[in-house]
Amino acid sequence: MSDAVPDPKPFRYDAEVEPGEKRRIRYEIGETYLGDPIEIPVTIINGEAGGPTLFLSAGIHGDELNGVKVVQEVADRYSPGDLHGTLVCLHVCNVPAYEAQRRDTPIYDQDMNRSFPGKERSNTTERMANRIYRRFVAQCDLGLDFHTSTQNRTTIYHARADLDNPEVRRLARAYATNVVLYGSGDEGSLRSTATADGIPTVTVEMGRAHRFQPVLIEKALEGVESVLAEYELTPGEAVHWPGWFQSTAADSTKRWLRADTGGLVEMEWGPYPLVYEGETICTITNHFKTEEHAIEAPFDGLIVGSLENPVAAPGHPLCHVVKLDAETRREIEREIDNGEFDGYRAHGDAWADD
Repeated sequence: MSDAVPDPKPFRYDAEVEPGEKRRIRYEIGETYLGDPIEIPVTIINGEAGGPTLFLSAGIHGDELNGVKVVQEVADRYSPGDLHGTLVCLHVCNVPAYEAQRRDTPIYDQDMNRSFPGKERSNTTERMANRIYRRFVAQCDLGLDFHTSTQNRTTIYHARADLDNPEVRRLARAYATNVVLYGSGDEGSLRSTATADGIPTVTVEMGRAHRFQPVLIEKALEGVESVLAEYELTPGEAVHWPGWFQSTAADSTKRWLRADTGGLVEMEWGPYPLVYEGETICTITNHFKTEEHAIEAPFDGLIVGSLENPVAAPGHPLCHVVKLDAETRREIEREIDNGEFDGYRAHGDAWADD
């Protein structure tokens, strides 16, 4: 960052939020079948001093709630006097999906995270995405987009980022998760669209749908604090270091393990998501328990995603495993031995049975 502090400026959408102002609004992005407005809750906190503009988005998938709580807490925690720059908090982007507590927009079952930047004259989801993107996201300098795994699965707390982009790589490291998965993002996702428009954006994946998981929410709030410090929105605060760090690249070894047979799935790993080559991760049995198929770890790795629904058909994804280098594996083992692997314990983010 330059030593020169930029002058504060208004944040403009349809109106202006002046420097030193905090505004909570409900912004219309569409209409229901009855012609009633569809409004998203937005908090804009414009600092008394100038600096970058960061957006935080949640609820693009309506059943993914951990991020909704993160954005609520950030919006409540900061005031204009705390910031050199602006926070744009998009509490719930896909209101129809959120009200229905489902992943996709109930109208035509469309995925908002494949619909950005949207179009003014298109289907309902693309129209909503367009208004969110043009009025709010396009005015920002960088962004964090919060998600969880989908129904019947869970995911380790991690970030996803286009690590070939130096500005995105800086943001991902500043967010200070232990694990960052490489990828440019799917076409139409908020992350890929914003990054292509020069707004470095990172996706945060954290746990399960349909619930709050306090351990993960607290870690995400620490990540936001670290980003604010890195980009000097909160000058003088410390950028976090997660203790150990694993990032993948385009040629990194990561693999979805899939079922070859149908049956009942029993997960054998846990409570920690560290697995060793040849170790049984899960077994699949038929209903008579006369046949059993063991699914083994193909390498020493970290389970970053896992099936929770205990039934499977051939081809069904069971676990997502990322290969670890020896140094990172040993650091994780040390943290486990010292009792410091708290964010990933059985009752922290429910990697084993509650």
